[in-house]
Amino acid sequence: MSTNSSTILTPLATPMPGPGMGNATTFTLDNPTFCCYLFWSTVLVAKMLLMSLLTALQRFRYKIFPNEEDLFFKNLEVKFDDPHVERVRRAHRNDMENILPYFIMSLIYISTNPSQAIACNLFRVASVARIVHTLVYAVYPVPQPSRILAFATMLCITFYMAAVVALRTLSFI
Repeated sequence: MSTNSSTILTPLATPMPGPGMGNATTFTLDNPTFCCYLFWSTVLVAKMLLMSLLTALQRFRYKIFPNEEDLFFKNLEVKFDDPHVERVRRAHRNDMENILPYFIMSLIYISTNPSQAIACNLFRVASVARIVHTLVYAVYPVPQPSRILAFATMLCITFYMAAVVALRTLSFI
């Protein structure tokens, strides 16, 4: 019985040849797919950090502060339910609920040694979709379906990567 070298389990330090099987350089700067992931993940992390600043900006702009010690201005009361601040906070929470699972799924997807062109385009489209989502939700609200389309784009990409991983690893269970 002949054995295909791509189905043999090998130690992690040994490169594993064949499509769908990662190798020792999968998560290094020698892998262009991983570099593309690092770049677009950095963009998304920076975007999420900017959401905190946008929340603070909205708080100062509308003089809405949730804590007594944060009241910089006289004659202000603690307030929690300003629609401008809450919109930004909801957009930020939506980022955390969607981008963090995307980061994990993307890393798992990279371990399957996907096509560089497909993977990099998925990373680009997902990142741009989340930026658009923030713009149409928190910065300049636009009527639906703009927000749902931006949201669904990254969600579909994350599910696609999960399906690829599941199909490529199904034979190992």
